Amino acid sequence: MHRDELENHLNQLLDISRFHDYCPNGLQVEGRGNIQTIISGVTASLDLLQAAIAAKADAILVHHGYFWRGEDMRITGMKSRRIALLLNQQLNLFAYHLPLDAHPHLGNNVLLGKKLGLIETGRFGEQDVGIIGELPQPVTLYSFSHKISRTLLRKPMIIGDPEKTIRQIAWCTGAAQSYFESAIRQRVDAYLTGEISEQHVHIARESGVAFIAAGHHATERYGVQAVGDHIAQKFGIRHQFIDIENPV
Repeated sequence: MHRDELENHLNQLLDISRFHDYCPNGLQVEGRGNIQTIISGVTASLDLLQAAIAAKADAILVHHGYFWRGEDMRITGMKSRRIALLLNQQLNLFAYHLPLDAHPHLGNNVLLGKKLGLIETGRFGEQDVGIIGELPQPVTLYSFSHKISRTLLRKPMIIGDPEKTIRQIAWCTGAAQSYFESAIRQRVDAYLTGEISEQHVHIARESGVAFIAAGHHATERYGVQAVGDHIAQKFGIRHQFIDIENPV
């Protein structure tokens, strides 16, 4: 398929026009026009670019791309090496941030909830990206943390009484710790995201709402895979997800 056809489909599928984001969504670096193989990954790191080249990809689809708000605009150092490699290899780079978190069927948040057996009941937070939901039945925080470990293959950081019974949960993948106080106002028992900041330890202790930090990378692996599989099935192109290990 042609690059422009893929970009138009992805932009419409993920409804990028409704989001005010921290980076440009869509085609970030233009490569060859014909696309037969696409590699997906969480972040457009040098390791992912090199793995995509080894896989003879024509395009890379990621959640974390380039050109973030507030970053140095100069094309030097690490940024220069990454972009030069893409241009030299004529590799297309597609990146979708908040639109990929928020999609109702293929998004990071909804898919993480399904992986953990959570039932969505509403939305909250900036641009309704976060999800409010519940477990099918009450469990202890300790039991739920073990389910997260088994599912994500990563031990989460838990701030709260392990023996506390929880059922109502709000969640938002990645670095959404700033949504914690908004989640507390939803009267939930626990909040799940990828990362935690120093002040949120105290907020969790004083509010009684448990904070679960399950890993930025670990919680954001599912949306980009789902979108890549969707593209492959719809357009008959090859897709492979490559997971570049990240402990954060």
